[in-house]
Amino acid sequence: MEFVILNTGAKMPLEGFGVFQIPDAAECEKVTYEAIKTGYRLIDTATAYGNEEAVGKAVARAIADGITTREELFITTKVWVSDMKTEETAYEAVKACLKRLNMDYADLILLHQPMGDYFAAYRGITKAYKEGLTKAIGVANFYPAILTNLCETVEVIPAVNQVELHPFFVQQSAVDNMKAYGVVPQAWGPLAEGKHGIFTDPELTAIGKKYGKTAAQVALKWNAQRGVSIIPKSVHVERMAQNIDIWNFTLTEEEMQTIAAKDLGHSEIVNHNDPAFVKFIYNLH
Repeated sequence: MEFVILNTGAKMPLEGFGVFQIPDAAECEKVTYEAIKTGYRLIDTATAYGNEEAVGKAVARAIADGITTREELFITTKVWVSDMKTEETAYEAVKACLKRLNMDYADLILLHQPMGDYFAAYRGITKAYKEGLTKAIGVANFYPAILTNLCETVEVIPAVNQVELHPFFVQQSAVDNMKAYGVVPQAWGPLAEGKHGIFTDPELTAIGKKYGKTAAQVALKWNAQRGVSIIPKSVHVERMAQNIDIWNFTLTEEEMQTIAAKDLGHSEIVNHNDPAFVKFIYNLH
């Protein structure tokens, strides 16, 4: 595993385990525990996922069983749009997250969407950071112009921006913009949520064959090798183990370019510029 030092000094693993779309509490607790047992130390959850409590239970169990310590773990959660009305609502949302996680602090708190009064909300999570409720703060789904506006305005630059990044949506200029501000790019959906035939893609498969790796492992390594943190998700232990087994090979520059050439230049998962999507988000909770 490789690590990155965030702008607050916090040390974050470059690869973690995501629990998006695991709403069943018992299943989420089980797979999170298995992920920690498999070697993951970064766990990514969110208020909107409805499983913070399950993650907290899995973490407590893994610590009790001597698998890890709280200090070894890096726990990320996110403040949802409904709590991004004012500085105070966002600040209180952080405390509510910690209560559900049953933790004294988080390692990273993100604003989940660039919606609501995100400047006020960012001041709220900044307050939480200053009070030691989290080791770092950041954002998710903040596209280049919005991120730039935020970075040029706020007191504490976001440590992380979590956005969709995979071989079919490369967003290299967005990644470069983040890095220019010292913001670590983090990929949600690093396996394109299984779209585009990514698991059987001929070129990814051929590259993988050279290293004894799968197409999925190649796609994950490609992002990590360009300095992008990745948070793949799987409820299957074998796949969890495969996803984290990417740190013993290096892609050539030619292979990196071959993979990047798959870029479609747009997302086929979500369109943040669509007014209908914005309304959908506001109606979720």
